[in-house]
Amino acid sequence: MMLPTPMRAGFGRGLRRLCLWLTCFVWGIDTSFSGPLQEAEVAAASQQPTLNKQLARAYAEVLKMRPAAARSLLRPELARTPTAAGPLLVADCLQITELLISQDATGYQATIDAQDQRLSTLEKSGEAGALRAYARAEIRLHQAAAQVVFGHEVQGAWSLRQSFLQMQAVVQRFPQYLPARKTLGMMQFFIGSLPENYRWFLKLLGLPGSVETGLQNMRLAASQPNDFQLEARLILALLEETYYKKPEAALQLVETLHHQQPDNLLLGYLRVSLHKKQHHTDAALAAYRACPSGPTYLALPYLHHMAADLLLYQGQYAASARENQQFLTNYSGQHYRKDAAFKLYLAAWLAGDATSAEKYRRQIDMGGRTVLEEDNYAQRFFEEKLPLNRTLTRARLQIDGGYYHDALRTLNSFRAVRTTPLRDRLEEPYRRARAYHLLGHPDSARLLYARTIALAGSAPYYFAPQSALQLGYLYQLEGQKNTARVYFKKALSYPKHEYKNSTDTKAKLALKELE
Repeated sequence: MMLPTPMRAGFGRGLRRLCLWLTCFVWGIDTSFSGPLQEAEVAAASQQPTLNKQLARAYAEVLKMRPAAARSLLRPELARTPTAAGPLLVADCLQITELLISQDATGYQATIDAQDQRLSTLEKSGEAGALRAYARAEIRLHQAAAQVVFGHEVQGAWSLRQSFLQMQAVVQRFPQYLPARKTLGMMQFFIGSLPENYRWFLKLLGLPGSVETGLQNMRLAASQPNDFQLEARLILALLEETYYKKPEAALQLVETLHHQQPDNLLLGYLRVSLHKKQHHTDAALAAYRACPSGPTYLALPYLHHMAADLLLYQGQYAASARENQQFLTNYSGQHYRKDAAFKLYLAAWLAGDATSAEKYRRQIDMGGRTVLEEDNYAQRFFEEKLPLNRTLTRARLQIDGGYYHDALRTLNSFRAVRTTPLRDRLEEPYRRARAYHLLGHPDSARLLYARTIALAGSAPYYFAPQSALQLGYLYQLEGQKNTARVYFKKALSYPKHEYKNSTDTKAKLALKELE
């Protein structure tokens, strides 16, 4: 089941948290199998069990985030064949989507109980074949996702272990059944992409890393027709966009699919997310305003949080605050709450409203969790009372929004003096480097990244490790592999900073590409 971006991101990071618990549970997992499909096996894929037309339509409505439409299509199938794998799987996809999108803890136990019942029904079912085996493993993975998101990490670790082993067995027994390749590949990728500081864990488990195998499995599922090919294509594109710097391919795929399915809220959401990540603020806001909506769709509060960021980049502080307030009002979950309060603080502070800014600063500490790096950054800002520089903050937001020339003009007004904090003296050249890099001036960017690293020493801020990571990318692009390797390793060498997990993961995967 394809998880929308905030849930998928949270689960990806959740997998990394789970790895600490998995030490007790996953001895002996072998990730060395699952090689390429032979031609005969690919041809045989068409003979594997598939969802019937009614269930395929129901699942398409799940991906569109239209639960009532999905339920109306699913209900007669459940009545006709209540123990069959297909209806039970689609029913679980619908329920887990509603839970993870709403983040409503009051629905958690009912979801877990329903999943247990579906698994028990499948266990007792006389149905044979790949679809039943796949449904069992997939529902168990959905259960792991729910357990991790709602703070039950030990149970989530056990569920993840079961899902991994079951999906592994499906691929071994039915190597031509492509949906299993999609899910197993996703799990292999995330476990294999652990940052360097978890190397001890991989050695303890006997897992050398399975990024390549995971990608291979996902590419197989994405390239051949199957019930879940769309899901596989999207997951693969998003992974390659995030970790392998392939934004154009992901954007092209999502734009093409959106053109084909303009009523698909998931695709509308992904358009906003991808344009935002690529600093296309105007396009992202246009995509946000074009997202399908209405009573037939699931409410997706996180869209308002993304829109708040986009408006903040443009300096529309009052509009940004309204969007974040709507997000916090409509959202039942615990993730991104601290980040939203921090962005409310920024909007008020930059607008000169000191009273509201102080209220929102205090709100950071009043709720939410610090699992995600964005929330952790906001909490550190509150606890350490980090003094922000107004000029540098405006420049950072302008760069995030894709307004690079404006950011450079803003930075020209920054003047460091003897009392200027080290953090600000590091941030200024780093922001200039980012602006020049994104404008396509690599020579200027390299000089300023190097200056940031030299000034930083061992300071516990993210500017130096991020500079090293970006230098690695620049030298990799130019074919200077040895120099790129040096900088990726340097990015990994910093022991503590705000974005260590994501920086380390990207550096580690970049090093694998250079092998």
